[in-house]
Amino acid sequence: PDPAGQGGHAMNNEWMFRVALVVGLLTLLSVGLPHRLRARTGERLDRRQEGLVPAITLRLVGLGYWLGLLCYIIRPEWMAWGAVPLTAAVRWMGAPLLVTAICLAGWTLRHLGPNLTDTVVTRQRHTLITSGPYRFIRHPFYASAALFFPANALLAANVFLLVIGVTAFGLLINRTRREEANLLARFGDEYRRYQKRTGRILPRFTR
Repeated sequence: PDPAGQGGHAMNNEWMFRVALVVGLLTLLSVGLPHRLRARTGERLDRRQEGLVPAITLRLVGLGYWLGLLCYIIRPEWMAWGAVPLTAAVRWMGAPLLVTAICLAGWTLRHLGPNLTDTVVTRQRHTLITSGPYRFIRHPFYASAALFFPANALLAANVFLLVIGVTAFGLLINRTRREEANLLARFGDEYRRYQKRTGRILPRFTR
């Protein structure tokens, strides 16, 4: 199959989409890495609370996603088996989605501060954040992932990246049940009131 989905101009134009993906990844890294480094406190987190099977599954799916994306960036021919015939106009629709995803992730990290972890565990000095994007939704970082995965799939015109991205997002949504159980145990009625006025991934428009 044609990895670019653009007929005779495929190989001439493919580098533009690869550059867009590289810029997006580098921007996301520059936004996220400083926050992750600042959130490192030396506190030992009990990652067993996440559950062995869900934790391993999520990380394996995530690894598959990043490997697939990097293979496309390095050499699109390696991912040609998952290519779909999309026009350049449709593919470039992924660019504003990617920008929005990165902006939302940065906004989220700015307000999350030292509460940031890579698991479902709450820190000893965890605080309930209700500012920034948390004013409207309880899991804005996962909402940014909901934009990030299809954005990359469009730019790469690759169905594998879409399917594995949707799988990863489903695992993240499943993870929110344990996260919210921990937050309820920590903050009690305060968190219940917060749940009532916010949506999980999308804003709640009704009282």
